[in-house]
Amino acid sequence: MDEFLIKAVQLIASLSILVILHELGHFIPAKLFKTRVEKFYLFFNPWFSLFKVKRGETEYGIGWLPLGGYVKISGMIDESMDKEQMKQPPQPWEFRSKPTWQRLIIMIGGVTVNVLLAMAIYAMTLFVWGEKYLPTENLTDGVWCADSLALEVGLQNGDKILAIDGEKVEKFNDLMPKMLSGETIEIERNGQSQFIEMPADFIENLIDKKAGLIFYPRIPAMVAQVVEDGANVDKIQVKDKIVGINNTPIKYFDELKTALQDYSEEPVTINIEREGETLQQEVYISADHTIGFAPALYTHTELERAGIYEYANLKYGLIESVPAGINKAMDKLGFYVDQFKLILNPETGAYKGLGGFASIGNLFPAQWSWQAFWEITAFLSIILAFMNILPIPALDGGHVMFLLYEMVSGRKPSEKFLEYAQLTGFVILISLLLYANGMDVFRSLN
Repeated sequence: MDEFLIKAVQLIASLSILVILHELGHFIPAKLFKTRVEKFYLFFNPWFSLFKVKRGETEYGIGWLPLGGYVKISGMIDESMDKEQMKQPPQPWEFRSKPTWQRLIIMIGGVTVNVLLAMAIYAMTLFVWGEKYLPTENLTDGVWCADSLALEVGLQNGDKILAIDGEKVEKFNDLMPKMLSGETIEIERNGQSQFIEMPADFIENLIDKKAGLIFYPRIPAMVAQVVEDGANVDKIQVKDKIVGINNTPIKYFDELKTALQDYSEEPVTINIEREGETLQQEVYISADHTIGFAPALYTHTELERAGIYEYANLKYGLIESVPAGINKAMDKLGFYVDQFKLILNPETGAYKGLGGFASIGNLFPAQWSWQAFWEITAFLSIILAFMNILPIPALDGGHVMFLLYEMVSGRKPSEKFLEYAQLTGFVILISLLLYANGMDVFRSLN
């Protein structure tokens, strides 16, 4: 329950920041162009509001339905579908009375703020915390195929991933995201360069298996837990490091798993490092080729602290963090666009991975971390900007599409057409919302 609450608080706080600033992106240029803003709301308020106050011509409030927020601008066909107002003669303070270029600036203001916000947050996080990552070139002994899906793709333990689609990937954490949209992986195996063609249904298999990282930096065979009723409960201990079997050296856990496949229901001698000493123990190998322990799955921090891998630690000054933040925001935007393209391609099965608020909430860690909170908020800001600029009626991009048509053709779409378009867009968005959140429910039941 505590984990759920922490994630829920982070999600609501993040969305509140993003929605308020997005709507300010519309509100501020509307005010600059002397356009009346009737309402400014965090969350939607059908039937009633949790809070509202009138200041000047604008009502500020908080709704009870946390699906976003809105500003109601006079003389504009929006989600309020206020047809009565549109029947009246245009007034000079109304949106419809303003020049096209002013209306365009008002409409792109929210998306613009979201992009600038992401850049600013990334710059801030880089300035405060810097950037730590595991360079792929430091995995000198290759990767560990931690999931059978990695083997199905064609990877093997010890493969060094050199490039994806001909592009070298500098950071280990970028390998998996790049692989999602990649077609060809270049690896080094036993000193020879090879190419692996990614299957078209890779993402679908990834979703169906509920797999996360399918490969991981190779880790030592460190004991994290001993099976209580196992045959070797008195032979191995937590924090033992297994470094050999029948005097054959073992460096990594995946090597131990492979070596154990040669034994079944028989005793073997293992070499153990325990509290600075090396000793031998005779253990029994079960029918399923195991000794009876759970391995320690190192975090990146533990891998670095133990000296298993050397990490890059980049620090940024205040001036340096600005271009670095901009570049990071653009990289994240490019990554999300690639994922969106995959969702639109039915052959990839990526549409199965669509999720609603539960999926977004699970992006946040179960323990509060300011760094994680701000970085996830920045990424959500990128997503909000991209989704809002799509040319779908009822979204900012839909309004922009009609305004660009008006600027090019010199003709304004009729208000009746805009009403129908707005209604159509609203139905599309509600359908997508129901589908995405329905997928969350479906996955939780399976």
